[in-house]
Amino acid sequence: MATERNAMFYFWKEHSSEATIQEMFLDSKGKEIGELELPEILSMLPNYERRRVLELGAGIGRYTGEIAQKASHVTSVDFMENFVEKSRELNGKYSNIEFICADVTKLEREVGSCDVIFSNWLLMYLGDEEVQCLLNKMLSWLTDDGYLFFHESCFGQSGDKKRTSNPTHYRSPMLYGTLLDAAQHKASNGTVSSFELVWARSLQAYIQLKSNPNQLCWLYTKAARSAVATGHPGGHLSFQQFLDKQQYSINGILRYERIFGHGFISTGGLKTTEEFVPRLNLQPGEVVVDVGAGIGGSAFYMAENFGVNVLGIDLSANMTSIAQERALQYKHLYGKVQFEICDVTMREFPPGTFDVVYSRDTLLHIADKPGLFKKFLTWLKPGGRLLISDYCCGTDAWMEDFEEYVKQRGYHLMSVQSYGKAIEEAGFIQVHAEDKTDRFVSILTDELASFEQKKDSFVKEFSAEDSESIISGWRAKLERCGRGQQKWGLFIATKAQP
Repeated sequence: MATERNAMFYFWKEHSSEATIQEMFLDSKGKEIGELELPEILSMLPNYERRRVLELGAGIGRYTGEIAQKASHVTSVDFMENFVEKSRELNGKYSNIEFICADVTKLEREVGSCDVIFSNWLLMYLGDEEVQCLLNKMLSWLTDDGYLFFHESCFGQSGDKKRTSNPTHYRSPMLYGTLLDAAQHKASNGTVSSFELVWARSLQAYIQLKSNPNQLCWLYTKAARSAVATGHPGGHLSFQQFLDKQQYSINGILRYERIFGHGFISTGGLKTTEEFVPRLNLQPGEVVVDVGAGIGGSAFYMAENFGVNVLGIDLSANMTSIAQERALQYKHLYGKVQFEICDVTMREFPPGTFDVVYSRDTLLHIADKPGLFKKFLTWLKPGGRLLISDYCCGTDAWMEDFEEYVKQRGYHLMSVQSYGKAIEEAGFIQVHAEDKTDRFVSILTDELASFEQKKDSFVKEFSAEDSESIISGWRAKLERCGRGQQKWGLFIATKAQP
């Protein structure tokens, strides 16, 4: 580890002699990128007004002075002395800034001494063990419900400056997620805290100037783990953790993909995508939000075949991380397809942002569907279109096994008729609510038959237990449909023109 720190020190010593913005970015377009990046990142930060901010890897202080204008106090840390001196020169007029020259791997702070931790390109200059150790410390430094914001380069180098060596760690988003999930801190009173993901998304500045969607930002909050039931399925700390730890674990996603088809985690995969998407009459250049985008199959399909721009959002970090990795295979679509981890019920977009809202078998997890439909209406431009497929239920009383299934999955189901009525009452017009259960049964039957033919190869890649889970799960869905308990609906609607 000491050898790695020395390599990183000499790397930055080589690239910090002039303490300029071009050196900070290691890019000839550093000034142009910085002009777009700075306001974008500031707009993403949690509320830091009158709060204590710890800025790690502060560099020449591009953000330090901006943050100091609102924060009660800023502790600005960097391990290159000339960067610290440049920041002091630029921002010394602010009396609420403390400048520290220190290696973050050796930094010590008091417990609960800051409300927000901010870092812009820091963790990629640390080894995995160093990151894990630092994250554990961050949890102790943060107040309860404090925030961690960080920005990193993923998958590969972004800057175009030539380098004699490059010890940078270009991790995948999934690896960052793993490191954050493993972080914890035990307080003196025995309370154990961990990080809970709020969102993760790409920086638009890099997409605009460099067609690079792999500059990612994350926002986490510190949350106390509790042995008391949380109200989420399985007693998980959050619904996002329920998804990633249970229903959509990495193994669960990949085994589902084997039955739905490459890139898809929803009924019928590419086949139903090809059936449903043409009904939207997509036009080149239109903007689509894919709600519950999963691992990206529909987003890539729409961008590739219809020339639209797609923002895929999903609450599952595992799903989104896989989608971001798959995007490396679609470099010709860089800038046209983006993915973001977020809670759709909490996400806000300006009115009229999208031409289309598209969602496949996702909203079954949402309790307040009428409220979400009103939000979709606001997001759409006049004349914008809505397409949703979703699990539904019959109108008869639920049988015990169906009720248990819905509870275990954390589903909130409506009848096809009620679902369509809720969309109409939200303000949509030309609402088509179609009971597609017969099509659902046909697809399930075909998927099950196809899967059983390739069962042996599946077992070699996964396990006999995984195979049995798929087969029994599909048979159970067919049985529930046969009893009229489980339904599948397709909903298409339009936002009225003024």
